[in-house]
Amino acid sequence: MEYQVLTPSLIAQFEAIVGEAHVLTAQRVEADVYADYGRDHTEDLHFAPDVVVRPANADEVSQIVRLCYEYHIPVTPRGAGTGLSGGALPIHHGVVLSTERLNRIIEIDERNLQATVEPGVVTEVFQNAVKEVGLFYPPDPASKGSCFLGGNLSESSGGPKAVKYGVTKDYVLNMQVVLPTGEIIWTGANTLKNATGYNLTQLMIGSEGTLGIITRIVFKLLPYPQQNILLLAPFRDETEAATAVSAIFRAGIVPSGLEFMEREAIEWSSRYLNIPLNLPTDIRAHLLIELDGQDLDQLYKEAEAVYAVLEKYDVDEILLADTATQKDDLWRIRRNIGNAVRYNSVYKEEDTVVPRAELATLLRGVKEIGTRYGFNSVCYGHAGDGNLHVNIIRGELDDEMWHRGLQEPIKELFRLCVSLGGTISGEHGIGLVQKPYIGIAIGEAQLNLMRGIKQVFDPHGIMNPGKIF
Repeated sequence: MEYQVLTPSLIAQFEAIVGEAHVLTAQRVEADVYADYGRDHTEDLHFAPDVVVRPANADEVSQIVRLCYEYHIPVTPRGAGTGLSGGALPIHHGVVLSTERLNRIIEIDERNLQATVEPGVVTEVFQNAVKEVGLFYPPDPASKGSCFLGGNLSESSGGPKAVKYGVTKDYVLNMQVVLPTGEIIWTGANTLKNATGYNLTQLMIGSEGTLGIITRIVFKLLPYPQQNILLLAPFRDETEAATAVSAIFRAGIVPSGLEFMEREAIEWSSRYLNIPLNLPTDIRAHLLIELDGQDLDQLYKEAEAVYAVLEKYDVDEILLADTATQKDDLWRIRRNIGNAVRYNSVYKEEDTVVPRAELATLLRGVKEIGTRYGFNSVCYGHAGDGNLHVNIIRGELDDEMWHRGLQEPIKELFRLCVSLGGTISGEHGIGLVQKPYIGIAIGEAQLNLMRGIKQVFDPHGIMNPGKIF
């Protein structure tokens, strides 16, 4: 695809739309500030945009996109830049369209258990706002304190509570979207049921900014669960911990969170946060298990049932977190593993997912592949839904192995996932870094359908080009 070069005239038109203060170039702002718009949390990649434009509403987004469509300028939509697949990297330069100013919670509809928001609202800010009126928005990615809701939709983010409550896509009723041509549409209706035409809402979710730019979102909400219990179960064998996950569900228990953490993961994170944990030397992994609901007595009965399941495995003393501070500390440790790994080493994170009963087989396979190819990995993730984050640690690997030699073991890892009934991404998306591997999980006929959909939405190929396929 041939793209045009941005001209001073076009930049002046952007300034007329959003104001000069919201059109950023490398010459106008500090280098570090501008550089942030060319990176996300994916490894150490960086691509400089030609210009950053920060609109404040859907009409401004429409005008900007319409100009880019007319002049064949690539547009990379951007939220908070917390993505892990390179989805927000402007690999063709052009315009980075930041949604940071679209940050309003427009309405919380307590009667219908719905809320209307803009895409630049931080996920945790939204959760706290609806909690104040007794409502609950469950999706909670690890970066919920900084990531934007629009980015969550673009990747269909999950998080720990997905095991009981589902992922982002399960809470979206309707969206306002600016198409690559500049047209503004609504994708659905503000109703719990909708069998009217194709499901454009779900098509947009997970499309990684390649089909349009989200400018408003209508979410459904739930009543807030008032009680919870949190258990930390230490295992002497990693694969036993993975095997126990399925056993908990077979016992009739559906936790609100069921997280797996290898020893290095919990150790690195507790040290990174300066939260002391005394781990016996023979402990190799932990399960963090949360139960929630409205009736504390019922939750204690469920906890007893969890204990009965875990007693069948080689576990050490199970910790029942008995204060809000202790619960918060354990969740902070879990949520900061990614940051702790990043602090300890350069790494590549692979977002694997398999049916939960296959988790132990996947974990064994990860370690066997690492042994053969000479790399270490730190694994953790949402065990309750079979979503294992595999962090390949650079350590002493040389440049050749790190930049090229790892491609084959990563392919082996993804082939293993697919052979187990899984796929190559559970919640991080394909973006740029997983693009070379998508053919392992998706056949050519499916890919051609996706390319055809992209062509219908974006005939000039301007919207987040070079991503997914």
